[in-house]
Amino acid sequence: MNAAPGNTPRPDLAAMVVPLGRALMAAERPVLDAHGLTMWAYAVLSHLDETPLRTQAALAEAIHADKTRIIAVLDDLESRELLTRRPDPEDRRVRLLSLTPEGRRLRDTVRTAVREGEERLLEQVPAADREAFLRTLGFLYEVSQGHPGR
Repeated sequence: MNAAPGNTPRPDLAAMVVPLGRALMAAERPVLDAHGLTMWAYAVLSHLDETPLRTQAALAEAIHADKTRIIAVLDDLESRELLTRRPDPEDRRVRLLSLTPEGRRLRDTVRTAVREGEERLLEQVPAADREAFLRTLGFLYEVSQGHPGR
């Protein structure tokens, strides 16, 4: 935590963000457990919200999951009738994914509960700082995903 001349010492960004991320994931765990979801299953349900039909390989890449390991997650979600996989009419080797109405309902229920927990944490930050933090965090997320300026 050494500071260059004229700079206020602070921990590296990763030293601040990683423990925060772990704390947020730990806070989500009871919500996910209550709905029978793993973190990966919630990531799948959340990502399918952005793009209704995806190939399994593209989905795995988008959520940074191993494409062979995600199959078990997709099998579970499909068996619970939370998503459907159907052959792509243009390439029958490819599976297109979409949420079922029940999958959307569960995703929305879990997302609401997660956001309520996040709000309890964010309430400790002054409103103007909270807005700036969320805006900056969103920007840095986009940059990290290779989408600067979105």
